[in-house]
Amino acid sequence: MIEILFGIVSGIVSSLGMGGGSILIVLLSVFTNYSQKNIQGINLIFFIPTAIVAILLNLKRKNIDLKLTAIFSVLGIIGAIVGSFIAININDITLKNSFIIFLIIITIYETYGFYKKYIKR
Repeated sequence: MIEILFGIVSGIVSSLGMGGGSILIVLLSVFTNYSQKNIQGINLIFFIPTAIVAILLNLKRKNIDLKLTAIFSVLGIIGAIVGSFIAININDITLKNSFIIFLIIITIYETYGFYKKYIKR
């Protein structure tokens, strides 16, 4: 039942453009007993319908450069394949700690950007 609530919260955050997958992973990591690999797999499956809706809405609004999108899609697929091999071959603790470090770096980056844009004018 708690997973349904987490899915709703992540969907709302995704619709705001903030990356609901990161929130989903944190919620599942803290409040469930799933392994980190299962949590990241759930996140990837969650991402598919969210991405499809975002793509359709942005195509309709003509916010997508299709040539650039094709280039990044190919590179993203290559990165996903490499990343999945790495994730499969490391233990859950290392994967979890790596993801925590990644989230900390992104949080610092986004906070600094917010500070620069809205506070330090």
